[in-house]
Order: sequence, then structure tokens, then C-alpha cells
Amino acid sequence: MSGTRVAVVGAGISGLTTAYRLRTLLGPAAEIMLIEGSRRLGGALRTVELGGVALDVGAEAFLMRRPEALSLIEELGLDEQLRHPTSVAPTVRAVGRTMALPTRTMLGLPGAAADVAGLLSAQGAARVASEPTMPLHWEVGRDAAVGLLLRERAGDELVDRLVDPLLGGVYAGRADALGLRATLPAVATALDGGAGSLLAAARVALTAGRRPTGGGPVFGTLSGGLESLVAALVAGAAVRPRLGRPARGLARTPHGWRLQLGPAGEEEHLDADAVVLAVPAPALRRLLADPLPAASAAASRVEVASSAVIGLALPRAAAEALPESSGVLVAANGPLDEQLSVKAFTFCGRKWAHARSAEVVLVRASMGRHGEARVLQRDDAELVDAVRADLAALTGITATPVATVVARWGGGLPQYAPGHLDAVAALEREIARSAGLAVAGATLHGVGLPACIGTADTAARRIVEYLADRRTASAVRGGVDVPGETMRP
Repeated sequence: MSGTRVAVVGAGISGLTTAYRLRTLLGPAAEIMLIEGSRRLGGALRTVELGGVALDVGAEAFLMRRPEALSLIEELGLDEQLRHPTSVAPTVRAVGRTMALPTRTMLGLPGAAADVAGLLSAQGAARVASEPTMPLHWEVGRDAAVGLLLRERAGDELVDRLVDPLLGGVYAGRADALGLRATLPAVATALDGGAGSLLAAARVALTAGRRPTGGGPVFGTLSGGLESLVAALVAGAAVRPRLGRPARGLARTPHGWRLQLGPAGEEEHLDADAVVLAVPAPALRRLLADPLPAASAAASRVEVASSAVIGLALPRAAAEALPESSGVLVAANGPLDEQLSVKAFTFCGRKWAHARSAEVVLVRASMGRHGEARVLQRDDAELVDAVRADLAALTGITATPVATVVARWGGGLPQYAPGHLDAVAALEREIARSAGLAVAGATLHGVGLPACIGTADTAARRIVEYLADRRTASAVRGGVDVPGETMRP
């Protein structure tokens, strides 16, 4: 592929993986340009040293049941760094009590009422138990807001005490605004297949997703932090990233695509045979507005949420007061006398054996839900103070941190509202009609690392297939490349 130029816009995990996969498929002669609007690589992969210990202040782990992340780690030779959580269990804070987090659920939706009874009142448990007896009018292909559907059929307690905290931890959103088909696809599929209730659908999904005996841990991470992936991908892609040059515009040319980079008055234009957009939905909407207005409109249907991760390195003595759990999810609707700012704490040394230290105890807190920007409208010192106050309320720990860190993620998490998959399908249909263009990232089919890596691999292969077809067509014409015949007018 000598002389081929491909531009990848966005240097988060999706863009980095795309650039790496393009290199492995196109070989050393292709020119791969990696463009990132910010001053750092990695997107939501960021590892810092806090109190002498590596701490991830973005993505913390990945699901092992999907193969994409593990396969990439092994391909990059990072598998010796692979680590899994300890056996210490997580908890959830609701109605002023900290309770064990039920384990046999699909993001809080149980297959049987008994699996969540310990978290609910007698009345709440009875309401969940009665759900299978209610008539279910479900149309194949239907979508619905998870929280609203569950409230109607199983009551508020299950949503407020369990489903909402779990979905909030994954999406920084609210259960009442997140779509069933995108967030709980296995449950939606079971309903399409004739399951007679939500609990029955969850039971089918739980059985189908159950690992064989001895199937291994659910989550994984890297001992040096997930940012280790960034350096390995950049080295493997053999690219020289262009940082601090946000893409402002995208246009077709007779021979491919042209990107406009940089601020007004300092813009430059970059021509490429093909382009991959691995950027959040708002940037995707802006870049597609001129060349593909229908695709831009589809991207505009995906809203985003902001969040923050706050890390505390506490004196080692604080370990004595730390609960014997991997962390705690916090229900948003707590009692009036306990209005907490955080949505979750991770007790890092409890959860990850490799994060233990003889000098400090690491605690990681996350804050911010969709529609609650006010929570993050405080400076870093105020966020640290809020986290310390919440930690004291939950554990009694008031020790002054040895070190702190605040990482803000503005617009970092897409919100999968009802109809999300329809919006993505519309976006992908438009992109598929545009030769030499592809999209990747969390906007599409999942916010976790495996899902993002999967979209990156698909995007890279789409571009390689296009370039191969164009080269073949050019050879047939005797070396005269006529892009207009392979690109949509």
C-alpha cells in the first residue's frame, strides 16, 4: 500500500486501535496519520502515580467475557501484566444502609425475586416477586427506558436501590433515560424470543451468559495501569501523533477526503485517501454535518454525560477502618440527611492485590451523572473535600490524604437512550454508502474497552477493503484511478 494515506481522527482507545490495526493490515509503506485535538493520547485511558502506586483515573477494567480486549493485550505482548480482582465483594449504599451487592442479576435485573430480597423491603420484594404474574404486552423489536419499564412492572425500590446505581456506574446516566435494547440486549432478545416477564427474560439471559465451570474471572486490568495499552498501540502503529490539532471540518475531494485542522486563522488542510472518525458523538455530528447531513443528524441523537474521578492516597493506618469490600455503589435517591455527591467508591487495595502498598491506601471515587452538571461545577479542591466528606460518612475515615488527583471527563460517556440502536443503524447506513470513510468508538455499540476495540477493528478492515478494491479497479483501468466511480456522488 505504498503511497496510501489514511487519517484517523481521535486518539482514544478506539482511534489508537484503529491506527494499530491499519498498520498490521496495510504494512509499513502506508502513511497513517493520527490526529488528536487534545494534548494527550489515550482518551479515557489515563494512569497516574498516586502515593507511589499506579492508579487508573479513567477506565479501570474491562470485561473478560468479550474477547476483543484480551486478544489485543495478548497480541501486544502485555498479557504478563494481566491482573484480576480479588474475591472481596462489592456493596451498594441505599436508604442509609450499606448492603452486599446481589451477584445474580443483569445490571440489577434479577432472574428471581429471592436474588435481590436482601436489598429490598418486604413490600418491595413482594412487588418484584409478583412481576411474572403481570400480563406482558411486548412487541418484537420494541425498545423502552429500563427504569420506567421496571418501575411499572416491579416497583420503584428495585430501580432506585440497585438498577439505577449499577447503570449509573457504567454510563453515568439514569435508568429512567437509558434504553433496554442497548444496555441490556440479552434481556431484550429474550423478550423478543417469547419470555413472559422481565424476570423470565433476565433468567434466560443469565443462563445464556453463564461461564462454564472454571471459566475464569469476569474483569481484568493491567498491573501498570491501562495506559500501558496506549504506548504499546502507538509503537505498534508506528505513527507520529499530531496532538492539539482538533479536526474542524471534513469534505470530499476527487481523490478521497480533506480534513480541516486547527483553530480559525491557523487552520491547515490534510488530504487522505480514507478517514476514520473515532470521536465522541458531538464531534462526529460537527464533522459529518456538511458531507453527510443524515449521518450527522443520527449522531446528534446521542447525548453525552460528563464525570470526574477523584483519587485519594490515604495514610496506611486508614486501612484499619476501610470496609472489607471492593467498593460501594451509591444510590442517587438517598435519605435527606445523607445526600452524597459520589456515585461510587473503589477501595483499590481491597479490589486489586497489585494496588496494595505498605505506605498508602488508595481510594478512587467517581462523580457525575447525566443531567447533573452542577455536581461537577466545583473546583478540584471542592471536589476533593466533597469526596472526603462522603468517605467519612460511609466509613468514618477522616484522615488527611497524602496526595490527591482529580480527572475530569467532559462529555466522555454517551447516553444510550431508547432508540439508540436505530440511531446507530442510521448512522452506519450513511457511512457505508461513503467509500473511504468509517467510524469507531463508544458512540456505537458499547462503552467498554472490548466494544470500542471491536468497532475499531471493524472500521480498519472496512478501510482496508475499500483501498484494496480501489487499487484493483485502478489496475483494471491501467493505473488510472477514477475515485468518482467508487465514491457516492
